[in-house]
Amino acid sequence: MDAQDGNQQSQQLILGHNVFLLKHPDVPDIEKVRLKDEVLNSVKSNEMAPYYETLVADKVVELDQNVLDSMRAKNEEEIKKLDEKIADAEENLGESEVREAHLAKSLYYIRIGDKEKALEQLKLTETKTVAVGQKMDLVFYTLQIGFFYMDFDLISKSIDKAKNLFEEGGDWERKNRLKVYEGLYCMATRNFKKATDLFLGSISTFTTYELFPYETFIFYTVLTSIISLDRVSLKQKVVDAPEILTVIRKIPNLSEFLNSLYDCQYKSFFLAFAGLTEQIKLDRYLHPHFRFYMREVRTVVYSQFLESYKSVTIEAMAKAFGVTVEFIDLELSRFIAAGKLHCKIDKVAGVLETNRPDAKNALYQATIKQGDFLLNRIQKLSRVIDL
Repeated sequence: MDAQDGNQQSQQLILGHNVFLLKHPDVPDIEKVRLKDEVLNSVKSNEMAPYYETLVADKVVELDQNVLDSMRAKNEEEIKKLDEKIADAEENLGESEVREAHLAKSLYYIRIGDKEKALEQLKLTETKTVAVGQKMDLVFYTLQIGFFYMDFDLISKSIDKAKNLFEEGGDWERKNRLKVYEGLYCMATRNFKKATDLFLGSISTFTTYELFPYETFIFYTVLTSIISLDRVSLKQKVVDAPEILTVIRKIPNLSEFLNSLYDCQYKSFFLAFAGLTEQIKLDRYLHPHFRFYMREVRTVVYSQFLESYKSVTIEAMAKAFGVTVEFIDLELSRFIAAGKLHCKIDKVAGVLETNRPDAKNALYQATIKQGDFLLNRIQKLSRVIDL
């Protein structure tokens, strides 16, 4: 978005998160008063007339016609100046200066929150751009627009475009930055496995501070890893990773959440998990997947506990997790019915009996099923050909 100095997050993405919180039903009203002030101050200081109109239409803020007219006037004045610079560059200067003038106009449209004109101007700037690295920078600006507006179609197309550009060349720094952008996109679209791989591949080379601080990056990496990696990989890539160990204790409950799972301290795990739920719920990218993530984490921890036993009493399991027998009974029955856990409940004896699936038998059954499907398709096709 707007150019950032050093290790600062994009002001537009901070604004986008504040607007998300302002719309969130679980945020207290007193907090929303502060958030509304922050949003309006950010909009006014950046002269965001187009975005202000969007916020008014969404009933996030009330219309102040004088403020809107003032911002519109400033926008028109600035765009006129930028057009004059473009005209001057085209008449008197070289191709590089023409590109810079067009880029400046693109960045101004991004700054004021005019999505359509920003994308249009970025395309025009691209036609003036020769170097692959500079073209990649334009794609990163487009990706930031996509994340600001949560436009996943735009993000997906931009990631594909960036990958095609890398086939022409491109430096490692930009390639590593793209991994984080793609990882965030995967996480926001519930592809947690791929997000984990991309995040873990970027831990030691992280430079995308415009998206989020390093602590937030580690927070996302740990959350996605817990439901995506097996126990051995989790130990090697996350629990013992020096990059994660340096910052994990700065994030409330995250260290306890990770280590208590690996150390099988299930009561501590549930307490840490409860402490993290609010943070996950109020995260702009994770919020749509909150219920799904809660289910997946519980599946992982219940599966890990049951893996150690052929049979175990429900009371012993409830005690290990620090919850009631009724709670565990209800929880497990849901997960068993959904096919998430491989065990059965003997309600009379109060015992859980595991029945782990035979991997070879499962593969055999899947092969038979696929074979039947293929034969049916061939028979249907042969009938069409005969006709």
